[in-house]
Amino acid sequence: MKSKIFYSKKYQIITRDIKLFLNKQKDFLSERTADSPRAVGDAVQNLLEDNLQTILGGDIKDYAPEFARRAMADIAFKDQDDFYYIVDIKTHNVNTSFNMPNLTSVERLARFYQDDKNYFIVLLIAYIVKGIRIEVKRVEFVPLEFFAWDCLTIGALGWGQIQIANSNKINIVSHYSRKKWMLKLCDTLFEFYPHEIGKIANRIKCFRKVKAFWKKKSE
Repeated sequence: MKSKIFYSKKYQIITRDIKLFLNKQKDFLSERTADSPRAVGDAVQNLLEDNLQTILGGDIKDYAPEFARRAMADIAFKDQDDFYYIVDIKTHNVNTSFNMPNLTSVERLARFYQDDKNYFIVLLIAYIVKGIRIEVKRVEFVPLEFFAWDCLTIGALGWGQIQIANSNKINIVSHYSRKKWMLKLCDTLFEFYPHEIGKIANRIKCFRKVKAFWKKKSE
């Protein structure tokens, strides 16, 4: 059994309704906050935390809109089939040339996806600023495994962080197999980790030279 939200047209309706909702909001920014991507992101997140439950409709339960900053998600909920969804909200000003947000740790995702009823959802809001309001140009509300690997990369933090390589270039493959996506993640890490080992070896070599230099110093 798969999620009725993401293996039907339901998620496309939710995506449309999120975009319509945000584009109706006119007074939630100021001149100062409109120029700050972080402030815009916080404002959009607050709006969605307060209103996403209504947008999702009556088929959800156990809606939880607040988590700690370092938590895996911003919002969580269950559906009537007890599938568990955590939602990571990302905002992106399309007029910026480059944006490479972290999504989640590969290790945390691997543990989370051991349960087929768990879904890690990326809610991506792409917008432009118009005065003291934003105009949302694109919304994606999809499980991470619907993101094609040609628009993702791995960042060198902890076990590795899954990142969007460039928020201006998103490739979504609807209904993609989680199994195939996770196998590709493993293959990607099998290439990534040896490269990191090589970089660490070079750093050790560098600091052996630094140590040798300082050992020659007088007190």
